[in-house]
Amino acid sequence: MKKILFLMTILLTVVILSSCQENDENILRVGMDLSYPPFETVSTSNVPEGISVDIAMAFGEFLGRPVEIVNTDFGSLITNLQSGGIDIAIASMSITDARKLQVDFSEPYFYFKIISLVNKDFAMANNLTEDSTIEDLLAIENARYVGIATQVSSSIPESYGKSVIQATDLGTAVESVAQGTSDILLMSANPVVDGNKANPDDTIVVWDSFVSSPIGMATQKGNTELIASANEFIATFSEPDGLYEILALKWDAILLENLGRFGLSFYTNE
Repeated sequence: MKKILFLMTILLTVVILSSCQENDENILRVGMDLSYPPFETVSTSNVPEGISVDIAMAFGEFLGRPVEIVNTDFGSLITNLQSGGIDIAIASMSITDARKLQVDFSEPYFYFKIISLVNKDFAMANNLTEDSTIEDLLAIENARYVGIATQVSSSIPESYGKSVIQATDLGTAVESVAQGTSDILLMSANPVVDGNKANPDDTIVVWDSFVSSPIGMATQKGNTELIASANEFIATFSEPDGLYEILALKWDAILLENLGRFGLSFYTNE
């Protein structure tokens, strides 16, 4: 119980480091794109918060290092790792073969099911429902997929030989599906459900997952010490009173409200 209360205190407190500390080599600079609630976002006071923020703060405590959350566009995270602008990305980043050529990954700590946001008119025309399968989607030859460069929203449909309309960001991709200029967007559950909630008259969610995408922490190539520490840290998540339990206590109600079906276990089970 003491362990839970102690770690919850850490997770509920985000330390914002002043500019005078920026040259402290002991600071762990954690990159993430604070545009993806409830994993990576900011509070009404513009303070970083979310599940990934809590993980980052707990990792800093595990290492005995203060943490600086560096808000970084998702598409720039690998570049910033390579240049040394950040030490580690804890950013809901899928582990892919292409990315492994550029950065080193930890063991997976989450699994993101990649599901579909579908234009409602397109769904009706093709007899699609929330319970349709990925085979149903892939069988539609002229479906227009929309995706974001370097993300699974593009790479997965492309792997099936589908052409993908490139969007500049998530909001543009969701808008494209809602407006009917594209038909299908593949993303992890939270952004898909958020897109549907914002456009309930124009979109549906198809829950069957294309893949269960492993999520890992990423570092600059060759940073074996930090990756080893990350793996030691991740190995504690499933322990009694471990981080999975702590995160579930804090975030299950929010995840259930957001998804309408699942809590944290949706992401911890492969």
